[in-house]
Amino acid sequence: MGIRIASLALEDSIFAVAGAIETKGHPSIGQDVGQLVGVKPTGTHVTDDVKGAIQAGDVLIEFTRPEPTVEHVRIAAQLKRPAVIGTTGLTDAQRAEIIQAAKTVPIVLSPNMSVGVTLLFELAQIASQRLGGAYDVEVVEAHHKAKLDSPSGTAKRLAEVVAEGRRQPTETIPVHAIRAGDVVGDHTVIFAGPSERLELTHRAQSRDVFALGALRAAQFVVTQRPGLYDMRDVLKK
Repeated sequence: MGIRIASLALEDSIFAVAGAIETKGHPSIGQDVGQLVGVKPTGTHVTDDVKGAIQAGDVLIEFTRPEPTVEHVRIAAQLKRPAVIGTTGLTDAQRAEIIQAAKTVPIVLSPNMSVGVTLLFELAQIASQRLGGAYDVEVVEAHHKAKLDSPSGTAKRLAEVVAEGRRQPTETIPVHAIRAGDVVGDHTVIFAGPSERLELTHRAQSRDVFALGALRAAQFVVTQRPGLYDMRDVLKK
């Protein structure tokens, strides 16, 4: 995701990549970001200096793991830098830390930056409200075999919106996860009732859909007041 976000940002004159962070000892540290993504040198190099990289930019775009995400957001809040967070697998405690940071800086937090998935959340909730308890409902998601969190953050959010629509606990909505091959990301909500079945499906064909959404969120968040936002807020602009 970092490579795709940097690559697409460098293709768009609106953006400049001011910093790129990797873990200590990573082989890409010291490399020019432009050369790393296959374009001309930019003068910005991959670093493990988190504070320096965040301070150099106007907004932090974070797609890592839960533990470093919380650390990076804490630093961003100290530096008064807005953030876009696409990291999934956050615990309740880690999410609470992000919510606390959002009192200081604006933060867009979403398990999925895709425009289509944002619409899927809304459609799933509407269908859940209209169809009610007469229809069985289940969520099925599939991702590549290297994805660590299971089920995905998107699937969990789909279960939440469906449960909200039916006014029942989230844990009563079955969620099934598939980890196989190089699937980018498929999510389906199945409503099965008497003599018919409704399926709402989103299939990501490339990680670019998430990177483009993250860049759109970055444009949005730099103009906002401190607070916690999601992709629905981004799409309203």
